[in-house]
Amino acid sequence: MKTRAAVLRGTGQDFEIAELDLDPPKAGEVLIRYVAAGLCHSDEHLRHGDLVPRFPLVGGHEGAGVIEEVGEGVTRLKPGDHVICSFLPVCGHCRWCSTGKSNLCDMGATILDGSLPDGTYRFHAGGEDFGGMCMLGTFSERATISENSCIKVDPDLPLDKVVLIGCGVPTGFGSAVHAAATEPGDTIAIYGIGGIGINAVQGAALAGARNVVAIDPLANKREIAEQLGATHSCETAEQAQELISDLTRGVGADKAIVTVGVVTSEVVTSAFNAIRKGGTVVVTGLADPAKNTIELSGAVLTLFEKRIQGSLFGSGDPFHDIPRMVELYQAGDLKLDELITSTYTLDQINQGYQDLLDGKNIRGVILHSAP
Repeated sequence: MKTRAAVLRGTGQDFEIAELDLDPPKAGEVLIRYVAAGLCHSDEHLRHGDLVPRFPLVGGHEGAGVIEEVGEGVTRLKPGDHVICSFLPVCGHCRWCSTGKSNLCDMGATILDGSLPDGTYRFHAGGEDFGGMCMLGTFSERATISENSCIKVDPDLPLDKVVLIGCGVPTGFGSAVHAAATEPGDTIAIYGIGGIGINAVQGAALAGARNVVAIDPLANKREIAEQLGATHSCETAEQAQELISDLTRGVGADKAIVTVGVVTSEVVTSAFNAIRKGGTVVVTGLADPAKNTIELSGAVLTLFEKRIQGSLFGSGDPFHDIPRMVELYQAGDLKLDELITSTYTLDQINQGYQDLLDGKNIRGVILHSAP
């Protein structure tokens, strides 16, 4: 089978549209026709070298679509099923899955390599094997993926909206609800209001935070944050520090969540200084793994018992959290439609990412086809 896809061939290069050969599903795999794909910042990290995958690679790790074929042994899914893809596969039986930490599943160790669980590839062209970002490659019209990456949903859901629940929504929501453990009455500071930060705002608000302070230099992002649950917004970390001190009578924020596009030592330090004694900083954003981006006072860490917590996929469980967030969306509590600023065709992918870098979009979505 042939498929059109947006591929990256190396760091610093733009996406290019290529026609690839696609293998049929093997045991435990499914063939999916993607309806929509989210333009998440993590794929931009690959292009800029903050994360270095195996090239060449089909981009995209937020996807929703329709199953067209299933391989041997697949019983959970059948042709015609509508699914949201999780950017982290869940095997269900490794040490991490069996102890309630499925977001750390061992199967996710190869997501930047792009191979499927058996170590082989399903995209090919010109004698080369192409990986799929996070074992998905959602910037392709079709893909062969592991059944462990698919969560079945109701066929009447708008896949072009719920596609966001594959990564950005649960990552941000869970950063507030799971990793930060937001409680009613808390004061929560959120640094960076992009595709993840805006959902940390929603998560903190739904969890009952009294004060949700959104910090971002762009006015359009502060505005949408206030529409979706932020009680206050600030342009700079310095302004936020003063505001949080006033709101808490000098005590400090209970939790701070770092969701900026590229994490720096400065923003982590600002978050650390903003929290109270015994408070927690959740670091969800990414940066070059070879660079140290946290430099803090060990004395303050010890004497004030502050905590630094990393969070992957919002420290949640894809097979539990994705259906839960679908239900919140259906009930009108979780907003998705309002997050999507622009939609694009596959051929417009580089424009979509330029709009992301220019701060024009809260979220951009590629529309492949109708459900």
